[in-house]
Amino acid sequence: MKILVINAGSSSLKYQLIDMNGEVMLAKGNCERIGIDGKFTHKTKDGYVETREVNMPDHTSAFHQVKQALTEGEGKVIDDLSEVAAIGHRIVQGGSKYDRSVLVTEQVIQDIDDYAELAPLHNKAHVQGIRAAMAAFGPDVPEVVVFDTAFHQTMPPKAYMFGVPYEYYKKYAVRRYGFHGTSHRYVSNRCYELLGKPGGEGTKIITCHLGNGSSIAAIQDGKVIDTTMGLTPLDGFIMGTRSGAVDPSVVLFIMEKENLTPQQMSDVLNKKSGMLGISGVSSDDRDIEKAIAAGNERAKLAWEMRTYEIVKYVGSFISALGGVDAIVFTAGIGENQPMVRSEVIKSLKYRGAVLDEEKNKVHGEEMEITTPESSVRAFVIPTNEELVIARDTKAIVDQL
Repeated sequence: MKILVINAGSSSLKYQLIDMNGEVMLAKGNCERIGIDGKFTHKTKDGYVETREVNMPDHTSAFHQVKQALTEGEGKVIDDLSEVAAIGHRIVQGGSKYDRSVLVTEQVIQDIDDYAELAPLHNKAHVQGIRAAMAAFGPDVPEVVVFDTAFHQTMPPKAYMFGVPYEYYKKYAVRRYGFHGTSHRYVSNRCYELLGKPGGEGTKIITCHLGNGSSIAAIQDGKVIDTTMGLTPLDGFIMGTRSGAVDPSVVLFIMEKENLTPQQMSDVLNKKSGMLGISGVSSDDRDIEKAIAAGNERAKLAWEMRTYEIVKYVGSFISALGGVDAIVFTAGIGENQPMVRSEVIKSLKYRGAVLDEEKNKVHGEEMEITTPESSVRAFVIPTNEELVIARDTKAIVDQL
């Protein structure tokens, strides 16, 4: 069975074609700047790479480029679209209604659209992606949606409620949802295998998805009990361009002083803050590192702030869990930034955590980075959200 995995953004459409016989990625690519000037990239498992400028006025035209790349020319990996058995979509916000992946129906599409208030930059684009896939592949190819929020739906009310009047929860569903759930699910399941406890029963682990957008989850017996992101992906600790959690009074104070509208303030918090806002250099860790090496004090401050906040959240989650068996690092920074991992593990020296300095030099590969005598185990586990989506899609389609 071959499954096409789709991640649609407002002006982008990322894809992977996965052969579930062996779970092999056949091809992947990205349609960028949809509705603007258009850039298309297509890569195959044997190393073929194609990049070209192409006009893509909407997501339907982007899907045309995907179909063409998969079935024609040097980068073709299938002979005909009929070989695609199903399509799996990543959906950022599924609210409290969806705690698992589901088959696409008109009601599901409507629900995703209705939740757009909670993820305005994402859910509208996801609906466009689903509609475009339907137009491109027809009604006979089943489609499945996999929600970023679903994995976190095991949180108890004491963890997901905010200290604002309860009526706002009843009227507007204001609560903590958590994000990156597909990534947290993948790496936590792999961690259980490495611990020799498939399913996670009897385990207490903390998964750290650290990238341009970052979140941490506390997972007990295979179920999330708390996570850092909240109503939106803005909550938690300092990220590439996002502020993370701040005193709400800071928001009101800046809005009043700068005469900003809610949308303008949202742009400040989401696009101009975080590592970029503090360093004044970049949101990219590689640029931050170069600036630190050149003696830039603000870049150093940004790095120290983020590391401190990660350490603080990990420590608080250990208390919430009542201990910890393992910590997982994943995503761009988690998989490739030894210094961040080192600071976190060394902060747990008081719990008997011992870092293996040599193994911690790893970049983008699975590795246990603590020593055999360490009382807390730590792993680098590269994430694979697309594979989770493909697996869920196959499981649902197999039941049809």
